[in-house]
Amino acid sequence: MSFDFDNMLSKIKSKQWALADIEWDAPGAELIDPALHAKLKPFMADLMWIENVGARGFAAMAKKAPTPTLAEIYRYFHAEEQRHANAELALMRRWGMLDGDEIPEPNVNVKLVIDFLDKYADGMSLSFLGTVIPMLEVALDGALIKFVTDEIADPVAQEVFKKINNDESRHLATDYAVMELLGHASVRKLAIDLVGGWVKPSLMIGLLSYVPLLNKMRDNIVEMGVSEDKLYAAMARFKQVGERTPIANRVPMYRIVKMHSGWVINREHPYHLVADALVKITGAIPDRLLPAQPTWSKELTYEPVA
Repeated sequence: MSFDFDNMLSKIKSKQWALADIEWDAPGAELIDPALHAKLKPFMADLMWIENVGARGFAAMAKKAPTPTLAEIYRYFHAEEQRHANAELALMRRWGMLDGDEIPEPNVNVKLVIDFLDKYADGMSLSFLGTVIPMLEVALDGALIKFVTDEIADPVAQEVFKKINNDESRHLATDYAVMELLGHASVRKLAIDLVGGWVKPSLMIGLLSYVPLLNKMRDNIVEMGVSEDKLYAAMARFKQVGERTPIANRVPMYRIVKMHSGWVINREHPYHLVADALVKITGAIPDRLLPAQPTWSKELTYEPVA
């Protein structure tokens, strides 16, 4: 294993930033196309909440990390994902999308995934979390943030997302290194992790949340007038991990998630009949039956704090 986790931790510590570093009142907010502005609020709200999905995943991964260094890295990643969410909330306020102290609601699919992670993530193995969370980061953060940076001329937004992208590049480099680390485990350990994860009934709840989330975000991208190919190109990066670090292919969950990503980017695959149906079914769930927002969501703020 050639990856230097100590060096990565030092780099992470040296690259920290705060909302207070951004000049939120700088000119440029008016550069957003009015036609795009109307659609941007739900898109940004979803992006903000997806950052919190990553944050909750990293919080659980910190408890499973095999070394103190990796545990500390994950704690920093947890804080960074929360900072990303706060920065995106601050951009929404800058663009006049929030009413007072409003915190926008996540869409139903994001809400279901957050509820699942809140209830079950701490009981999942690192091999599960360490493959699914990177997939979400690559597919959702990668595609959605790329859309914003490509389509929005506001220089403050460009500055914010440059910082977020730099953070995410360190997240993904570490994610890939951890997959390689997991691949060095014994066959017995890999098998126990796989079987132990799949025999839990809670995994079905996770699948029924995760599968429609990816297709819902595809729909959101298309609604914004962007080709879904951007989402698929981002997801294809996940498959490239195994080509670059073949040892990752020894991790059964990586192979399963990689196979699933292949289904997602193949629009002709029958999988989409099921996934699109789940989007419709979850979209019909009455509000009164949906889980409440987690208490930690009250920490979300557009204020320029550290």
